[in-house]
Amino acid sequence: MKHAFSLLALVAAMPALANDTRQLDAHEHGVGALNIAIDGTTVAMELHAPGADIVGFEYAAESDADLAAIDAAVATLSAPLDLFVLPDAAACTVTTAEAKLESEDDHDEEHHDDHAKEGHEDHADDKDHGHDEHEHDDHGDEDHAEHAEDAGHTEFHAEYTLTCDNPDALSEITFAYFDTFPNAKEVEVQIITASGAQGYEVERDAPVLNLGR
Repeated sequence: MKHAFSLLALVAAMPALANDTRQLDAHEHGVGALNIAIDGTTVAMELHAPGADIVGFEYAAESDADLAAIDAAVATLSAPLDLFVLPDAAACTVTTAEAKLESEDDHDEEHHDDHAKEGHEDHADDKDHGHDEHEHDDHGDEDHAEHAEDAGHTEFHAEYTLTCDNPDALSEITFAYFDTFPNAKEVEVQIITASGAQGYEVERDAPVLNLGR
């Protein structure tokens, strides 16, 4: 029970760490974020990566080729031990793995729909009061242009749970992730253990993270 409770506490802290990390770089292309919680033999991992890093684009996929690229990426991201290679001596196996593509479009569209509704109401008021219709149209064009510029960011999000029979052997992580995804340049890593939290930056030209365990 002790391990289960502490693991829940560690995992609960991970989204906050992820948000802090992502705010620092504000969805910077080439930079992903990996949060790791280690508790006994259980290792929980959470990955956030810009769509451009994983599939090379961030627009809404419509073509068969783009949709296939996303499906392939999700499948690849669902095999964490192929991306983040742990020492054999740690004897780690994957308990759960889930990956998906998230988009800001849903939020943007909801905001745009609300604004459009207000715009229609304002437009009706303008007609009643004889306001210049052309002025309203110009304002709408600006909003459409701004919406088009802001929308379209996508991010891959993956969550993993591993069981490592010999956690003391978790001495390093080799980021084969960089070989798999050529557009990725850096991963910001936060590791939480019973002794506290530590942050690292792992770059393409130095893909091995020494955990000092």
